[in-house]
Amino acid sequence: MEEKMTFKVISDEGKEVECEVLFTFESDETKKNYIVYTDNTLDEEGNTKVYASIYNPEDDETKLLPIETDKEWKIIETILEELQNEIHGKGNGTEE
Repeated sequence: MEEKMTFKVISDEGKEVECEVLFTFESDETKKNYIVYTDNTLDEEGNTKVYASIYNPEDDETKLLPIETDKEWKIIETILEELQNEIHGKGNGTEE
């Protein structure tokens, strides 16, 4: 069984929230490292809320930094779409 990577953040309300790391990656285009994660809550449509931040894997104390450009969001959205397609059997020659 795969062990989930988790970390805790303090919400705007001051509550400790456990988040699960979905994946991390380094963009060749921006030369930055990104972390994509969820707090496993749902939005109004019933979809799991997913967040993304910039981080430095070399730092002992990881700080999550905001993503500031549309270009960076587009890179993350493209990767999320590709992963969703793989999970749902699209694009790899299989049909559900």
